[in-house]
Amino acid sequence: MKVFIGPRLRQLRKKSGDTQAQMAQKLRISTSYVNLLEKNERSVSVPVLLNLLEAYGVDWRDIAQDEDTSKLADLRAALQDPLFVSDKPDLTQLRAALSHSPEFSNCFLRLHRAYLAATDQLMTVAEAGGAELGAPRLSPEAAVHIFFRHRRNYFPELEISAEKFWNQKVVAPDDIYAAVKSRLLNEFGIRVHIVPVERLSGALREYNEVQKEVILSEALDHPNRIFQLVHVCGLIEQRETLEHILSSSGVSDSHGKTRCKVELANYFAAAVLMPYQPFLDQATEKKYDFARLSAQFGVSFEQACHRATTLQRPGAQGVPFFFFRIDKAGNVTKRFNATDFHLAEYGGACPRLDVHTSFRNPGQIDTQYVEMPDRSRFFVFSRTVDRPVTSRHEQDLRLAIAMGCSLDHVGAIGYAEGIGLADTRITPIGINCRICPRKNCDQRAHSAVILTDPIDTRRRGATRYDN
Repeated sequence: MKVFIGPRLRQLRKKSGDTQAQMAQKLRISTSYVNLLEKNERSVSVPVLLNLLEAYGVDWRDIAQDEDTSKLADLRAALQDPLFVSDKPDLTQLRAALSHSPEFSNCFLRLHRAYLAATDQLMTVAEAGGAELGAPRLSPEAAVHIFFRHRRNYFPELEISAEKFWNQKVVAPDDIYAAVKSRLLNEFGIRVHIVPVERLSGALREYNEVQKEVILSEALDHPNRIFQLVHVCGLIEQRETLEHILSSSGVSDSHGKTRCKVELANYFAAAVLMPYQPFLDQATEKKYDFARLSAQFGVSFEQACHRATTLQRPGAQGVPFFFFRIDKAGNVTKRFNATDFHLAEYGGACPRLDVHTSFRNPGQIDTQYVEMPDRSRFFVFSRTVDRPVTSRHEQDLRLAIAMGCSLDHVGAIGYAEGIGLADTRITPIGINCRICPRKNCDQRAHSAVILTDPIDTRRRGATRYDN
């Protein structure tokens, strides 16, 4: 496989204050070869990557990391904004921008995210009656999502650590709970207690470092008790690895760092309970039947779905999925993405997605073909999942999750069998109402933030926003 590192090599040279001739001397290659590498007119060889490590102290895996795929998806998603409807660059132009002007592409994406953040803040202020504005900034959740997307939702450091967790022992799913309890006690002196829900006041798990105990609510079912214990093991045993990843995350505020650390520990727990290659093999064999995968690996349906989004190891990739979870009000409460599908950073999901109707059919799989405003098409399947209930007075805590992939991969998904494109309609959807350009949508809940047509009092469309 050819690896092109032109923009990153140029950034490294400029950061070091070297000319092309000086870099060529350090890498023991010609100046013309450095020039060709920086222009992406030559692929980099393994000896040159090793020389980079020796001369500049740069891990070749970092500089050779292929970021263009996720950046290209981010650019395409940003350009779905109605601002660019009349003069949108094509795919060739976007690839050229990434290849020759990566810094400009990064600046454009930062500017667009700031614009979305400012728009969302202005909307919030307007709805609240005009409170004082602060500097627009990303929410901690959005910052974490961007970081995971930048890494293509794949962290090889955590995968390697997870593979070493059992020290080459084979532990059956039925025995994992007892094995993790013994590990915590024997290696760290930490005891595990399951307590009545009243003792934790609505919480599901607490780790007390001083008392050296993990307290689990009896509201947790068996798979989630296991997951929480492995999560705690990750926080303890992978402390240095987690901090190393956090240091490169770009997440700066304390809330965001804590949120990111929790998600990374969740990633580690999923990798331990669903080892990469065995899970990928079974997912491929079972055509991503997540009910069967969850039963086989002793995890929840949601955990199995989430794990599938992380199967992005170079040379051993699974189907690239997007994943998001909503509550009954349509709020997106969790999202991960390894596709070109753009998940909204602000507001809810598109109401035309059938994930919203999953609440009518609890536990059943709903399927749908959808088309975004840029004509990209995806197969989406959704299902409800239940959250732990801690009181008989609570309403049901049911949520719904959606998984989707591009039509290129639909043949690998068992849920799509018997539902061909010729047999079903394709639903036009958008990112969400505030930035969706579909003017005649009968589900529109807001006017588009910009580029709206003047209201015509003589006409009433499908909604009050369609005049």
